[in-house]
Amino acid sequence: MIFEIIGMIIIAYLLGSIPTGLWIGKYIYHKDIRKLGSGNIGTTNTFRTLGFKAGVVVLIFDVLKGTLAASQPYFLGISGTVNPLLIGLFASLGHTVSIFDDFHGGKAVATSAGILLAYNPFLFLIACLIFIGIMCLTSMVSAASITAITAIFLIALYIRDWILAIVAGILTAIVLYRHISNIRRILAGKESMVNFGLGYYLRQKKQNK
Repeated sequence: MIFEIIGMIIIAYLLGSIPTGLWIGKYIYHKDIRKLGSGNIGTTNTFRTLGFKAGVVVLIFDVLKGTLAASQPYFLGISGTVNPLLIGLFASLGHTVSIFDDFHGGKAVATSAGILLAYNPFLFLIACLIFIGIMCLTSMVSAASITAITAIFLIALYIRDWILAIVAGILTAIVLYRHISNIRRILAGKESMVNFGLGYYLRQKKQNK
């Protein structure tokens, strides 16, 4: 069993480490997104710098990285012994500290969502609805990401799913840390916005006065 666990952890980390946005930018668009936009290799900066199609592809692959990593105990028939969340956690760590990107990486949001999808599709749906709702209100992907992951942590505490609470708590801390600069810009009223939603409308209205 110990060798299976070690193997799953290694695979989860390597899956999470795949820098989807970086590789798509480099090999398909011949651009290094680390030098464009926010410099982040995740979904949001891919949308911003490479366009909609590239962004969708990166989003899907980054979610799948977490889902596949967390699904390993199910594939091996040992999910009753090894909690999928504990294995999936290493995919998110790989995404933020990628062996393929000099131990740099993204902000772990999409990959963490993928882990939740494998573990509890209903909570994944709730997280998506919260994300979409907050993004429509604030027009900020960062605010939506922070709120969604924090909400799952609080829900886990409420339903007394302690493993989920621990993993979601760790991921919430990682997401908050990776979004420190975004939080500062939010507080200063300077955070980047998508071009829809209430926040964008209010900012445009204010600028046009």
